[in-house]
Amino acid sequence: MSKKKAAKPAPKKAAAKKVAAKSQTMMTENRVFKPSAEFSKKARIGSMAEYRRMHEESLKHPEKFFGREAKELTWQKPFTKVLEWKCPNAKWFLGGKLNVSENCLDRHLVGVNKTKAALIWEGEPGEKRVLTYQQLHREVCRFANVLKRNKVKKGDRVMIYLPMIPEAAIAMLACTRIGAVHSVVFGGFSAESIKDRVLDCGAKIIITSDGGYRRGAVVPLKKNVDDALKSGETAVETVIVYRRTGQDVHIEEGRDVWWHRELEYVDAHCAAAVLDSESPLFILYTSGSTGKPKGILHSTAGYLLHAQMTCKYVFDLRDDDVYWCTADVGWVTGHTYMIYGPLSLGATSLMYEGAPNWPENDRFWRIIEEYAVTVFYTAPTAIRAFMKWGDEWLKKHDLSSLRLLGTVGEPINPEAWMWYHTQVGGGKCPIVDTWWQTETGGHMITPIPGATPTKPGTATLPFFGVDAAIVDDLGQEVGKDEQGKLVIRKPWPPMLRGIWGDKKRYQETYWSEFDGWYFAGDGARKDKDGYFWIIGRIDDVLNVAGHRLGTAEVESALVSHPSVAEAAVVGRPDEMKGQGVVCFVTVKEGIATSRDLADELKKHVRKVIGPVATPDEVRFAAALPKTRSGKIMRRLLKQIAAGEVIKGDTTTLEDLSVIAQLAASGED
Repeated sequence: MSKKKAAKPAPKKAAAKKVAAKSQTMMTENRVFKPSAEFSKKARIGSMAEYRRMHEESLKHPEKFFGREAKELTWQKPFTKVLEWKCPNAKWFLGGKLNVSENCLDRHLVGVNKTKAALIWEGEPGEKRVLTYQQLHREVCRFANVLKRNKVKKGDRVMIYLPMIPEAAIAMLACTRIGAVHSVVFGGFSAESIKDRVLDCGAKIIITSDGGYRRGAVVPLKKNVDDALKSGETAVETVIVYRRTGQDVHIEEGRDVWWHRELEYVDAHCAAAVLDSESPLFILYTSGSTGKPKGILHSTAGYLLHAQMTCKYVFDLRDDDVYWCTADVGWVTGHTYMIYGPLSLGATSLMYEGAPNWPENDRFWRIIEEYAVTVFYTAPTAIRAFMKWGDEWLKKHDLSSLRLLGTVGEPINPEAWMWYHTQVGGGKCPIVDTWWQTETGGHMITPIPGATPTKPGTATLPFFGVDAAIVDDLGQEVGKDEQGKLVIRKPWPPMLRGIWGDKKRYQETYWSEFDGWYFAGDGARKDKDGYFWIIGRIDDVLNVAGHRLGTAEVESALVSHPSVAEAAVVGRPDEMKGQGVVCFVTVKEGIATSRDLADELKKHVRKVIGPVATPDEVRFAAALPKTRSGKIMRRLLKQIAAGEVIKGDTTTLEDLSVIAQLAASGED
């Protein structure tokens, strides 16, 4: 890495005002929870002094630090250079050759791990399966041969649209084995969302199932795929269908094939492809502030190393752990912390198909007790739901196997943190509250459980290689307890390598705010101990139950309805989901507003995008608050949606009476 001092970041506008402002209502969190001496003694990192030494080395001497850590991966050819950085493009472990599937499977086939459980699975109806590393390796090789039989080559894009079943992991690892680039789509997304993603990445094959289970009902996954492809616009040549629920589905002759039938034609021998360290690994779509989702591209070596390192240091995974990440495999959390991280480390990863409250509110607690789960990683949204359902559901089960808890997806409020700590963890389990994004690939700010004293509600300190700072609009670091923009000032191994097919958007979205620095899009502050407190999204992306939704995408869905003339979407605080979706809608002339129309619009958004985007509230308005230049003042809409008194400058509004009308409006 060049030792040349980085240029001072250039703000977007020379006259930019500082965004940081000391919060007048901010509460100080004084509760501190130190790791127990027993936990620290056994942990890989057992003191703050050790953490600080390693973090300092990772920033000052990244070649030495990450070169040493990377030796724990299995390389087909050693790398010759650790990092090449020319903003915004990073290349890690240049010259190195390796295969993710080989690192997650083959290297564990020697010794005791061969017969160790790699995946433990439970279906929502109650079926159970265990795949050892040897068995998982066999299934991955067989399905990799199925992909090759269906003309999938290195570099081809493969879309995976499956429920939470072992075959999702098998399909992902099979892609990595032959060098195909997978793009997993969350099973809750609709046909339109599938079509958009297929068209963007140019996938030639889709892997799906007849259906999946959710709260006792069947989700029609195959039908959604059929609807996505019926226009004939995509490049999809083959659809591989796994039989999960058994209901009748349409099979398109010449296009659709059954998973189990294809396995009849292949054997279980498939050599791992030799891949460059920077070979594309997967594309994962995330909502943006425009209507078009962004295809986040991750490459091989840096991503895999970080996934393994964070499982090793943040979750402190051991050989005897049963580790459960509750995220869906369609999100990056499922990629990094259900599949690639745990398996590369040789751990046992648990996967559950259904809802946490099916058939009753104690499903998660029953699973923890039955499988003696030791490390549990879930979202604050789920924790708040557990709190609402009541402590009696926990008291039915023995949760004493737990030794470490984690949270992911959004900031956790202190009350939920404390409940998680006392009721779920019994007051003895460290909590790793992790901040990261689809774009970052893995944990960026997180406690180290054997070292970091934690406080309810803060992600604490940066992980190794992460140079995080909170700055104002001019790129100057803000003071203690002042809010600002969270930036990353140095490249890190699992960072995104671009937006698929759109270099310009990649530059503009992540690297244009400050020259040479990655802007995360989140606001944050640091307390007197240097701990990072994540405030939330600065842009117009909502965080609903840990899922990021672009407001423009929801607005586009609303306006596609024949009754809607205009729409604006904002978030409001929601005790359970973090943010709720509130839609302000102006209908076309001659259309009568009603509660029925509001319900119809909610169903329409659900159909176009998926259940996760279903509006919590639709408010009809004769007009929306706009400036004289035509820009909608979302700041005011957010205040109205939250039931707050309108604050701030309103002199630029074209029609002041709109505010009073909107404040009085609601669903008919």
